[in-house]
Amino acid sequence: MPIVNRIAEFAADMTAWRRHLHTIPELAFDCAETAGFVAARLRAFGVDEIHEGIAETGIVAIIEGRGAGPTIGLRADMDALPISEETGMDYASQNPGKMHACGHDGHTTMLLGAARYLAETRNFAGRVALIFQPAEETGGGAGVMVDEGVMDRFDIAEVYALHNAPGVEEGAFYTTPGPIMAAVDTFDIHIQGTGGHGAMPHETRDPVMAACGIAQAIQTIVSRNHYALDDLVVSVTQIHTGTVDNVIPDTAYINGTVRTFDRQVQKMVRERMAQIVAGQAASYGVEAELEYTVGYPATINDPEKAGFAAEVAREVAGEGRVSGNSGREMGAEDFSYMLQVRPGAYLFLGQGEGAGLHHPKYNFNDDIAPVGASFFARIVERAQPVA
Repeated sequence: MPIVNRIAEFAADMTAWRRHLHTIPELAFDCAETAGFVAARLRAFGVDEIHEGIAETGIVAIIEGRGAGPTIGLRADMDALPISEETGMDYASQNPGKMHACGHDGHTTMLLGAARYLAETRNFAGRVALIFQPAEETGGGAGVMVDEGVMDRFDIAEVYALHNAPGVEEGAFYTTPGPIMAAVDTFDIHIQGTGGHGAMPHETRDPVMAACGIAQAIQTIVSRNHYALDDLVVSVTQIHTGTVDNVIPDTAYINGTVRTFDRQVQKMVRERMAQIVAGQAASYGVEAELEYTVGYPATINDPEKAGFAAEVAREVAGEGRVSGNSGREMGAEDFSYMLQVRPGAYLFLGQGEGAGLHHPKYNFNDDIAPVGASFFARIVERAQPVA
């Protein structure tokens, strides 16, 4: 695999960094220990500036190139998940109930590897802004960093990110022009009825039946209110109600997710869901309240930057191991906030077989860290060559 030779030389160091990060998973914005480790490495590499405390524990580090030029942004996420690890590794999580089950420890390591190489060689014009972000899994840390002005403050012209992909050939890349990941919204429905004895349902206003009716009716948004060839997912993922077999409860709760790419489709779903909840509640004689929360927007690659990123990936992985038109998927990613304000691209890097993302047996494949670091480094050198 034609990774950058210098990065290959310190691959063992990258493995050590990653495995240390794996032992100290932190959640959401509370990434202080992780950020401290990152900042210490960056200082050792000799980067020119380190700006800490952005979005609470985020970092932006600057490396100056040779001569004038724009600033290119490279982003890695740092946070973990509230999952109890089951890998059995000797470097497993030391923080109970927390685990790097999505590979953000690997993403951070790949960007650190690129930082070390770029700080040593500086074979590029302009500047690199290394963005280490908290709260990707929940909290929208990328959006917070954007709101705090990182793009303007550091004059970032374009921005790139990587995510590992279990089940995809080790070291292979894929991306696509335009939308690559969906917007994600959440709905919560609280149903208030009147409970009673299970033998006398006529004396109740049954929230259980109302919950079933609402959950089924919501599915008609996809099947009857939406053009079948456009992408839309509406999933009911929780229904909670009742305690015992002979009591009809007073309340029920429904929760779920909506995945869209088009804002008009998103608007239609929100309006239609409100109508269905109100109508079904009336038909069952209960009260129901819909809470619809708009989450991360769709992740939309700039077509030109996605094409360029695929070219660079082919240099690193080989011509036949990169798909530049992979199509889109219904997962979500808060890097979308950065792509809303700057052109750039989001890519996936295959890590081979193994447990999937967000699984308690997941483990990042250390062999792909030099591949990702080489991609980040070559993106900079190709986008901003020394005159």
